[in-house]
Amino acid sequence: MTKQDRAVRTRRALIRSAAEQFEARGYDRASLAEISAGAGVSSGALHFHFANKAAVADAVEQEAARALRRVALAGRTGDGCALQRLVDVTHRVARLLRADVVVRAGLRLNAEAAAGRARDLRWEWRACVHDLLDEAERRGELAAGVAPPRTGAVVLAATTGIEVLARDDHGWLARPSLTDLWHLLLPCVAAPHLAAVLDPAGREPEQRSPEADQRAPGADSALEEAVPVRLALR
Repeated sequence: MTKQDRAVRTRRALIRSAAEQFEARGYDRASLAEISAGAGVSSGALHFHFANKAAVADAVEQEAARALRRVALAGRTGDGCALQRLVDVTHRVARLLRADVVVRAGLRLNAEAAAGRARDLRWEWRACVHDLLDEAERRGELAAGVAPPRTGAVVLAATTGIEVLARDDHGWLARPSLTDLWHLLLPCVAAPHLAAVLDPAGREPEQRSPEADQRAPGADSALEEAVPVRLALR
């Protein structure tokens, strides 16, 4: 293994260990000693990659932003019924949160506004929801009188609420929670001709989120490097 490979692996281990500490203890109570111990490296190795705890937390948020951006982008640019894609992407985000401690910790850090960071990890999510509802309206998929902005506010409030509740109980991220939500919402917002074809449980099989497997700290695509990391769940 080359020095560069070892450095990438060490950085990845530190980010994951930091995410575990931040998720479990919050920013203030997490310590650099615990983070380095969790990664199986010395404190000197940690400081080689990160100047301080704020820098480690920023790296966790950046990785969470990249993973969440990929999910939102896939939902916004897919084919087929926009309402079904909105249902599918909510399930995809829930799977990502279940599978990836870095994403969960990034959202917690962002909510705590630790160390004065101003990145909004929910910006992309809000854009994704609003864009898909606007597309659904253009395609005649919404019931008469349904306004995308008001519907978007309900979806955002519900999905954000599930994410917050899941910090104490990951069962909130299980498929039935979102399925129940869409069982309630779809009859109210979907055009009648779609009632029999929309699947509130999502069209994708339940499995480990591929986004979690694909995320590799320090190995981002050229596109991700070119886009400022101010995105993610909006």
